[in-house]
Amino acid sequence: MPFHMASDQAGNLGRAYGVWDEAQGIELRGRFIIDPDGIIQAMEVMTPPVGRRLAETIRQVQAFQHVRASKGTEATPAGWMPGEPTLKPGPDLVGNVWKVWKPEMETP
Repeated sequence: MPFHMASDQAGNLGRAYGVWDEAQGIELRGRFIIDPDGIIQAMEVMTPPVGRRLAETIRQVQAFQHVRASKGTEATPAGWMPGEPTLKPGPDLVGNVWKVWKPEMETP
């Protein structure tokens, strides 16, 4: 199979994470990023017709790992990739992210 999938036909995991649709007997598409301490750091729930992108999940896991390794002294902006600049969280950053983080504009 060329892509990653998991199956929970009985709905046990779906019920545990609140993504089981009893009426239809199906799970919604749920994605949960759980840190080593067992805390959910991110979650996304989508209806079955729309797929998710594994590359984005991997990017987010890398971002959470980077922030954790920095002990919260760094934050990653949207679309951050390993090796790119990070942000320094603090009161001066609130409302000013656009002044310190200037992503390259994508061309269509």
